[in-house]
Amino acid sequence: MRGLRGKRILVAGAATGIGAATAARLAEEGVRLFLGDINEEGVRGTAERTDAGVARFDLADADSVAALVAAAVEHLGGLDGVANVAADLSPGTLGNDTALVDLDVAVWEQTLRANLLGFALVGKHAIPHLIAAGGGAVVNTSSAASWAGEPVRPAYAASKAGINALTRHIASAYGKDGVRANSVSPGAVLSETALATMSAEFQARMLAAVTVPRLGQPDDLAATICYLLSDDASWVSGQVWTVNGGGGFRD
Repeated sequence: MRGLRGKRILVAGAATGIGAATAARLAEEGVRLFLGDINEEGVRGTAERTDAGVARFDLADADSVAALVAAAVEHLGGLDGVANVAADLSPGTLGNDTALVDLDVAVWEQTLRANLLGFALVGKHAIPHLIAAGGGAVVNTSSAASWAGEPVRPAYAASKAGINALTRHIASAYGKDGVRANSVSPGAVLSETALATMSAEFQARMLAAVTVPRLGQPDDLAATICYLLSDDASWVSGQVWTVNGGGGFRD
């Protein structure tokens, strides 16, 4: 892809799944990388495979997010792009995100603190460096849950819908400074976490709902994220790209 080689990019959430696949694809494109994740062992493994700088960080901790961006800038000498892929998918959070009438305030607070405020804080600290570099790109990871109207996971869905609004704000507020912002919205992707939690029956239902004859792989999202970070997407901003194998066509 045009313009990726030599770029300095932070991938927040790179231990496994889409984040790890994105780091690998960016490394293939000649990107200089800095990676972060709460899963320190996993992200260090990804860093070793991609010759990247690395730090452990907690998306739900404001000081930790600030330290991640600072470490990336120090290691890379600046910043040209950010891929936000991290999310709190832990059983204690996502597993307790049940129907609204059973709302647990602590679950909602943790979900929004990590999945939405965490992304906003990455932007707060990264955008000045993107502007200083003459412009750059932010790619946020959303979810089909932001529009699907699922009967469970309302906090998760709300956090992802908020990410889409945040993305459009960044595109609008900082576009004239050369900063582009887009979201990718994955459908059913067979990441390590998904494979550990999705039953064969659920996978079959998801496969029946798409028009492509397979479910998604992390590499599918990695390719889209890399494109949106590249100069090939220099006129794409403020968009939410649904990448889901043709499931549920939307205008």
